[in-house]
Amino acid sequence: MKKILITGSLGQIGSELVRRLRDLYGKDHVIATDIRRTDDSKIIHSGPFEILDVTDAKNFSRIANKYNVDTIIHLATILSAKAENTPLHAWNINMGGLVNALEIARNLDTKFFTPSSIGSFGPLTPKVNTPQDTIQRPNTMYGINKVAGELLCDYYYNKFSLDTRSVRFPGLISHGTPPGGGTTDYAVEIYYEAVKKQAYTCYIQKGTYMDMMYMPDAMDAIIQLMEADPAKLRHRNAFNLTAMSVEPEDFAKEIQKHIPSFTIHYQIDPVRQSIADSWPNSIDASAAKNEWGFHPQYDLEKMTIDMLTNIESDNNIGIK
Repeated sequence: MKKILITGSLGQIGSELVRRLRDLYGKDHVIATDIRRTDDSKIIHSGPFEILDVTDAKNFSRIANKYNVDTIIHLATILSAKAENTPLHAWNINMGGLVNALEIARNLDTKFFTPSSIGSFGPLTPKVNTPQDTIQRPNTMYGINKVAGELLCDYYYNKFSLDTRSVRFPGLISHGTPPGGGTTDYAVEIYYEAVKKQAYTCYIQKGTYMDMMYMPDAMDAIIQLMEADPAKLRHRNAFNLTAMSVEPEDFAKEIQKHIPSFTIHYQIDPVRQSIADSWPNSIDASAAKNEWGFHPQYDLEKMTIDMLTNIESDNNIGIK
């Protein structure tokens, strides 16, 4: 039976993944960890939970050995916009934590997953139908961390035969957890504001296309990749993923089908806009489809219906 340790478990991806994996493998087989404890979190009370600062290699190793884990899913990270505000701190967390996680995985001979991002690309990367294998010269600390992380995971696979696997996530959209400081967070905020206020002020300029994915598809992708036959994986670190290429007006138009009074306005954040401008407009995910069968289930229309329905239900708010 699997014993899976997940870092960053209270974040957007982590909380969703812990819930899914506990349903799949049993609550006692998924060990959630985070640097903080939030007593009202269902994650903490639904199974094993440990306080973990991923830069503390000794405690990280102690927890992994305590539960005799066979899989490490390393999600702890400082996201793109926050990383630009505190670049040295982001380097220490994103790279120091990753090195610790890889070393512990190597010592315990576990399977290993950590996500990369479309932030690993940069202004010199082809922006339309971005290839799986292409130039990666990001100009943000977050992007640099992600490129370095991809290479480091490749190194551990080639040098130590560690079973490393990764994906380049696009912007992830979820109703289950609040935004965490990412450039694509507007795609989450717009739904909440649509339900609560029927209006949203967007920090990303209209016409700025970025790749997005609904959280259920992201969870399926992680599970499917980790269960895939390793012999079929040529691009381990990391696979391009996408479900839709969209800009703010696309979200607004889809929301207006359900909330006709909804309006969108713009107040551009120059930091996040400059990050968005350095990322691709659309991504080629054919390698993931061919090597392990990736196939998203949600498009913009289906996702919008699900987001609005769940936000209304979760917050006991009627859409006007």
